[in-house]
Parts: sequence; structure tokens; C-alpha cells
Amino acid sequence: MGHRDVRRRGSNARLEVQCSPATLLRMLNPSSGHAAGIVIRPYREADRLAVRRICADTGFLGQPIDSIFEDRELFADYLTDYYSVSSRTLRSCARSKERSGGYLLGCSRPLVNHTYRALTNILVAARAFYRCFTRPYRPESRAFLRWVAVSAWRKVPAAPRLAPHLHIDLLNHARSVRHTRLLIQAFLELLHSRGHRKVYGQMVTYGARRTDSLFARYGFHVMDRVEITKYKHTYPDRVFLTTLVRDLRSGRRSFPFRGDLLSVVEAC
Repeated sequence: MGHRDVRRRGSNARLEVQCSPATLLRMLNPSSGHAAGIVIRPYREADRLAVRRICADTGFLGQPIDSIFEDRELFADYLTDYYSVSSRTLRSCARSKERSGGYLLGCSRPLVNHTYRALTNILVAARAFYRCFTRPYRPESRAFLRWVAVSAWRKVPAAPRLAPHLHIDLLNHARSVRHTRLLIQAFLELLHSRGHRKVYGQMVTYGARRTDSLFARYGFHVMDRVEITKYKHTYPDRVFLTTLVRDLRSGRRSFPFRGDLLSVVEAC
């Protein structure tokens, strides 16, 4: 669309805007956002290596995964490969002036995702088994793989069946309520336009971080949580894997950006 349509209803009404992709990106990144050094934009193929790096750099409770699992390549393959190879996944990036600071990966075709993972998990497991003998892995990495093989499948909390999901990772310099909200809102708008009723994400929670009240600020509620034990030798407190669900049936009131936002996201 090449025009802009602005409507304001009442003193407390929200601003609804339909605009070109270039204008939308300026809306997502106002002058205050640039002052903070963060730009939010669609994913590009050139971002693949940065996404994999961020995945590994935040893999251990927001810190680098290396101390408990040394194979960053295999770790990133398991968590991000589906989103990298599929042209229909939904991806956005938060980027500072120096480097990529985070990403949101989402899938609106859960059955395809489940099928892909069922097949690739076998390949990832085979590669891990082979590397146990050819590298070989340190004891910490072997313990991590042993936990994944023996216990991980029993430590997965309940989640909505065949519902879209999202995964978000941000480095420390890119973390803020505003940047997180903008990344999530684009994905929610697209899901709502396609008629999906709910979306979920699964996140590691621990201590006083990532509380239920924080999730509520983004419109998510806790569906289930399960304690995971793979960090018990390296982290003193209890750690949980938590399923968060967002109901999309309440309409568009929670999605302030409209119009070409959908085409910008779909072009990822």
C-alpha cells in the first residue's frame, strides 16, 4: 500500500495506521529507539549466522551454552535449523548499530514443524553419538547429552495441540519491554489474520526472573511448568520449563500496528 490512513477516536483511543513498509519500519523504530541504538527489522538470510550465535550465547539461562555443552554448532542446529531452512516461517530481528541483538522465530504450521523435528532429531542424535567418539566431548557435554537422551522427553510441560508457537532470544544490550513487545506483536497480528485462536511459547524460568506477572504484561498466561534438572550441578536454584499461552480470539485490540505490517512479516 502506498497511502497512509490515520484514524483517532476519542482522547484515549489508539492510533491505527495503514502505511507502506518503509513508513511502518520508521514507526517501529522512532527517534527514541534509534537513540537507544536498537533497530527492529525483518529477518534476512544474512542473519542466519548471527541467529545461531545468539542462540548459543543465551543457551544456558541467558548465558553462553559452552560451560555445559561445548558443541555450539549442534546446539544451534537443534533449536534454529527448521526456521532457517523453511521459507514459510516467521522471523524478525532486533539489531543494534554494531551487531544483531536478538530474534523472534515463529511457526504457524505446527504439523509441518512436528514432522520436520521428528525426522531431524534422529539426524541430530546420530551426529551427537558420532561426535562423542570423534571429538571427543568433555565430561560436562557428555552429561548434557545423557540428560537429553534419558530425561528430556519426560520434562516437557503440556502445550496446546497443533497451535502456532514462537521462540524469542535477546542479548542483554537489546532487552527491554518495548523491544520485546514490538517483536511479539508482529507475530500475533499475522496469526490473528490467519484465523489462529492461540499461540504458545516454552521458556526456561528460574528464581525471581520471568515471573507470571511479567508474562501477563504481554498477554500470556502460564498453562503448565515442569522442573528440569539438567542445571542442578551448575545452578543453585530450581529451574522450570514453562508453557505460556496467548489467546488470540479477543480481537485486534492488543495489536496496535495494522496494514502492511502483515506483508513486512510475511516477506521474512
